[in-house]
Amino acid sequence: MPIKLVTVDAFTDKPFQGNPAAVCRLEAALDRHLMQSIALEMNLSETAFVWPEPDGGWRLRWFTPEAEVQLCGHATLAAAHVLYEQGDVPTDGVVVFHTASGPLSCVRQEDGDIEMDFPALPVTPTAAPVELFAALRAPLAYVGASESNYLVEVQDEATLRVIQPDLRLLATLPKWGTIVTCRAGAHEGEPDHDFVSRFFAPAKGVGEDPVTGSAHCSLGPYWSAKLGKTKLVGFQASKRGGIVRVEDRGSRVTLGGRAVTVMHGALLI
Repeated sequence: MPIKLVTVDAFTDKPFQGNPAAVCRLEAALDRHLMQSIALEMNLSETAFVWPEPDGGWRLRWFTPEAEVQLCGHATLAAAHVLYEQGDVPTDGVVVFHTASGPLSCVRQEDGDIEMDFPALPVTPTAAPVELFAALRAPLAYVGASESNYLVEVQDEATLRVIQPDLRLLATLPKWGTIVTCRAGAHEGEPDHDFVSRFFAPAKGVGEDPVTGSAHCSLGPYWSAKLGKTKLVGFQASKRGGIVRVEDRGSRVTLGGRAVTVMHGALLI
């Protein structure tokens, strides 16, 4: 039987911006190796697999082209968007996903935004390996780390936007992801935002990720403490670009954004 497949651009309301994710809407779990093969075939930063749980809610797993990941924001947003759009969940209902990172709930707002309840992933200052400095080739104002990622602050947005990291060197670091961030500058024609970021994860098969929800689980607490506000707007300055709204709630964060469907299809396996 064909497997339903939807491609969704997440953290944007315009096609071909934000971060694309493939969503496979299943009736039951697939073999893990088959899910990994499908993710490689899709060749997007993440492919989400979602199916109903017998006792309620939805099971959700995420795969890059090379590995399963424990947390993904944009593919969660894409999966919730698909369930709302296809009528699997009422537009005023709550989507509860059961994931490797625990339950994640999503609620669609009247303006079309979907708000997601995620765990906060605060960073702590750390001594960075020399390879991190060599890979980024830029002065670093701060270096911290969570369990999975480095978070580095650079001096200004001009520096952040021109960084061209050595991805092969980044892939050798102890942390599989690197978040680069700075305070936002003023730019005519762009939406107002508090901070800017980019994200690189070559160790998981993702060179530069267009818009990374899970990175904002660290960026939210970091910039909340620095700017003295709990509600923030982040802009991820990839070529596609995207906006993530963040609320720091202590041990949890709320991530908000929009999504747009760009393709329906079926896998003939």
